[in-house]
Amino acid sequence: MKQAETILIGAETYPPDINGAAQFGHRLATSMLKRGHAVHVVAASPMPGPSYTTVVEGGIVEHRLRSHLPPTHENIRICTPWEIWREVGQILDEVKPDVVHIQCHYIIGRVLALQAQRRNIRVIATNHFMPENLSPFLPFPQPVNDAIAWATWRDMRRVFSRASVVTTPTQIGADAMETRGKFTTPVMPVSNGIEISDYEAADGKNLRGSDDKLRIAFVGRLAREKNVDVLIEALSLLPESLNHVLLNIAGGGELREELEAKARECGVADRVFFQGFVPDEKLPDVYRSADVFCQPGTAELQSLVTLEAMSAGAPVVLANAMALPHLAKDGVNGYLFEPNNAKDLAEKLEAVLSLPAAKREAMGQASREMVSYHSADKTWEIFEELYVSDAPYEHFLSEHAKG
Repeated sequence: MKQAETILIGAETYPPDINGAAQFGHRLATSMLKRGHAVHVVAASPMPGPSYTTVVEGGIVEHRLRSHLPPTHENIRICTPWEIWREVGQILDEVKPDVVHIQCHYIIGRVLALQAQRRNIRVIATNHFMPENLSPFLPFPQPVNDAIAWATWRDMRRVFSRASVVTTPTQIGADAMETRGKFTTPVMPVSNGIEISDYEAADGKNLRGSDDKLRIAFVGRLAREKNVDVLIEALSLLPESLNHVLLNIAGGGELREELEAKARECGVADRVFFQGFVPDEKLPDVYRSADVFCQPGTAELQSLVTLEAMSAGAPVVLANAMALPHLAKDGVNGYLFEPNNAKDLAEKLEAVLSLPAAKREAMGQASREMVSYHSADKTWEIFEELYVSDAPYEHFLSEHAKG
C-alpha cells in the first residue's frame, strides 16, 4: 500500500480556538505526525495580520491565513475566499501534499477543495457541522433561518462532491446528511475518537464521594445551543433530599453573565460553580469528580466531552437530540431526557443521583465499556487508510460497519 508522506489538513477552526472541531483537527494532526507522516495545517490566523504566515508548532507546520472577526461571534475568526485564493494555491504548490483533508465546507475547505482538484490531489472531507447550528447566531426569524439552512445544505453538498470520501463522526450525522442534506454519495461514519486511557484513573484514584456532596458536571462552551440554562433550572427542580447536589460548569463563553443571572434567579447560585476554561490536563479530574455528567446541548454531532466523561467512568444524562442518543442507554449508563425540558431533565438527574453509590459506579463502568468502540487508534487507522488507498468507497463503509 502506498504511504502518504505528506498530509495537509484544512481546518476552519483550529487552536487556539476552543471547540470540538478545533480540538479534533489538532488531535488528528498530532496523531498523523506520530505515525510518521509530514503534517501541514491550513487555518485562519488567530489575530489580525499579514495575508499568510507559517509557523511550526510541535512538528506540525501551520499555514495561517488572513482572517476577520465576524459580527455574529466574538472569538472565532473567518477568512474571505478572495483574500486566501492565491495563498492556498501557493501552499499546495510548495507543500505538494499527497492528500488534503478538509474539516468543513465553508471558506478554507471550499478553496482547498477547488484548488486541490485542479492539481489532481486526493481530497477527503469530514463534516463537523449541521446547518441548524447556525440558527442561534443569526438575528432572523425562523422561516429565514430555515431557508438559510436549506441553502447551506445545498452548498455543503456541492463542495463535498469534490472529495473522494466524505465522513462525519456518527451514523446519525451521516443519516442527516443523506436525508436532510440530500447527499447522493454515501457518507461514512468515523468517530472523532477518544484517548480513553487519558481519562481513566491509572492509580485507581476515585474523586467521587470524597465528601458528603454529589456533583453534576458540564464541560463545554457557554453558548446558546448548549442549553446550560436548562441544566441550571433542572438543578433548582431537584427534590429537597438532593439539595446538597452541586453543579460544576467547566468552560467559558459569551453567555456566562447571563447564566450566572439564571442561577441567581433560580435560587441555586450557591450551588453552581463556574470554573471557566479548564486546561486539558486538568479536565480528567473534572470528570472523575462528577457523580453524573450532563450534556443538554441539541446540536452535537458527537460530543467529545461526553466521550471523555464516559472514559472517566461517569454516568451520563443527555439530551435526546442529534448524535447524543447513541451514547446513553436508559437505566444502563444513564438516561436521555426531552430536549429543553427542565422538568424531565431534573427527573432523570434525580434517577441517577438517588441511586446508592455502588449502582452509580456500575453505571459508570457501563459508560467505560460503551466508549471502547470510539478508541482513537481505530479512528486514526481508518483515516490513514482513507488517505492512501484507492479501494472502492463501499469497502470502507463495509469494513467500518464491522465495528
